[in-house]
Amino acid sequence: MSDLHQQLKERFGFDTFRAGQVEAISRLIDGKSVLAIFPTGGGKSLCYQLPALMLDGLTLVISPLIALMKDQLDFLISKGAAAARLDSTLTREENLRLFDDLHSGVLKLLYISPERLGNERFLRALARQRISLLAIDEAHCISEWGHNFRPDYLKIAQLAKELKVERTLALTATATSKVAIQVRAAFGIAEGVEVHTGFYRPNLDLSIVSGFGGHQRVEQLLDRIRGRPVGSTIVYVTLQRTAEEVAGYLSSKGINAVAYHAGMKHEDRTAIQDKFMDSVDTVIIATIAFGMGVDKSNIRYVYHYNLPKGLESYSQEIGRAGRDGKPSICEMLASADDIITLENFSYGDTPEPETIADFTRHIFELGEVFDVSEYELSGRFDVRPLVVKTLLTYLELEGSLVSTGPFYSEYKFQPQCPSAEMFARVSGEKAEFLRNVFRHARKGRTWFTLDTTEVSEKMGESRDRIVTALGFLEEKGDIILQVAGVRQGFRRLRVPEVMDAFIATLNERFQKRESNDIDRIQRVLSFAQFDGCLTQYLLEYFGEERASCGHCCRCRGEKPITLVTGKGAELSEKERQRIRDFIDRGHEAVKTPRKLARFLCGITSPATTRAKLRKKTPMFGSYETMPFKSVMKSLEIFFRAEP
Repeated sequence: MSDLHQQLKERFGFDTFRAGQVEAISRLIDGKSVLAIFPTGGGKSLCYQLPALMLDGLTLVISPLIALMKDQLDFLISKGAAAARLDSTLTREENLRLFDDLHSGVLKLLYISPERLGNERFLRALARQRISLLAIDEAHCISEWGHNFRPDYLKIAQLAKELKVERTLALTATATSKVAIQVRAAFGIAEGVEVHTGFYRPNLDLSIVSGFGGHQRVEQLLDRIRGRPVGSTIVYVTLQRTAEEVAGYLSSKGINAVAYHAGMKHEDRTAIQDKFMDSVDTVIIATIAFGMGVDKSNIRYVYHYNLPKGLESYSQEIGRAGRDGKPSICEMLASADDIITLENFSYGDTPEPETIADFTRHIFELGEVFDVSEYELSGRFDVRPLVVKTLLTYLELEGSLVSTGPFYSEYKFQPQCPSAEMFARVSGEKAEFLRNVFRHARKGRTWFTLDTTEVSEKMGESRDRIVTALGFLEEKGDIILQVAGVRQGFRRLRVPEVMDAFIATLNERFQKRESNDIDRIQRVLSFAQFDGCLTQYLLEYFGEERASCGHCCRCRGEKPITLVTGKGAELSEKERQRIRDFIDRGHEAVKTPRKLARFLCGITSPATTRAKLRKKTPMFGSYETMPFKSVMKSLEIFFRAEP
């Protein structure tokens, strides 16, 4: 124990650990895998940073938002740690230096995104390393019943075994007891090796007030910002356009406000984040794209301009306030109008039973060993790529498929020196092999292109050998390599005996996911209207018992609010005629009730985007203020009435 405190002081200059850190770190040093459930801002990163510097070998950190880890990485480097992140922003020189450090064993800590594990060249490089610790940030993403399921996360557990990872640290701030069980099971973490520090933050003042409708709500927000002392502020909204509108209004009133969302250019988001970090009065109007990886201790206010999509999201977002321990205000402007938007996106992302059936039959017709493009499947079946990933993952979970790994169908390279120099660095047979590979490349103006599968067949060589050779030349700096056409490989394990029953099971999974998403939204509604201690309600949701906090708005005696949700509305005859005229134009992209309902409620799909319907007709989003189910019900009656 004393050694850990000495290491903390020597490595990072800190005198004390935060709650739970010693327990998690000491167990990792002892060789055990750990699940650490700390609140947002509770010091999760130190739990792998310190062991990374104490253990022999590489510590690999997987985070869904690697681009936002800049502050963490800068801190480590300032302390003399050999740390790096691998992402698309690296220059060729930075990339070469990183791989040199990786192969030489100099690199101690490497940050990557889950998607990087789909890069076959990187996996080959990783397989040659001793991975002493695998840290998985946002580990709740592995749970398909969690609030932020990411199919890529399900592959991590299997890869950890293949890479012979010595110990695993699963990190999350928002795991319910059910999700925690799933995370432990996936990574083989014993029940007793869970460190849970609790979610209660005594310096956070939780408040919920009725949010006004229309333009009044932004005026309500302005009054609150002006009526309180200046301080760093985050305002969370649901839609990108809301972020722009609110930021524009506040700026026009003299507030130092700026929008932040995923639709902005990367360099613009980085500049905004840097400005926020250095400021004490900036107001960020952001979608959920902002916050993760931002280590700013003096955020004084977090407003929810729109209702959050779940209590897990809400807990993460308010957790970004007051990390310095000083009093901070977290206020929600609750309006029932937001429920429709949240529910519509959830309903709109559920594929139709017919789509699930067509997709599943197509996959089983591809043979025993096959590969697919998620992008192509997305366009073919008119669902988002995330839905394609989820469908393929479900087929794996049902034991019908096993992934053989991703690969790129097309490699492009640009020589950085004469080919004779490249060939001279290797022995005779290897040099001839490289010459043969180069002969099969299609020459463009500055780039050579290879279809690796096609070249493999023509040369009678394994595709792996060709890819390894290209990777070798890239690491030596002899070529610049680009890849395209990512494909996922699979092997079919079994075909369901009763296909209809199997498809029904898949459909039930999606229906259950949709139901869980709606339940989470309804739980937010219940929380907003709760007449008791808000802190107590929130903690009980995460399985933690606590008496009333004494300082939230309800404990101070403020009356609970009442939110009246709309019951929907039937389409008028005029509206029905308008829709009939739209359908009569023969738009294939909206030929079913659910597809048309998605379009009318303002939810795009690959088919409507490809057909440019959003630009061609004012019908897109014309019913976005109506409940999705209400719109679809009206359309189902309408479709049945069609001859």
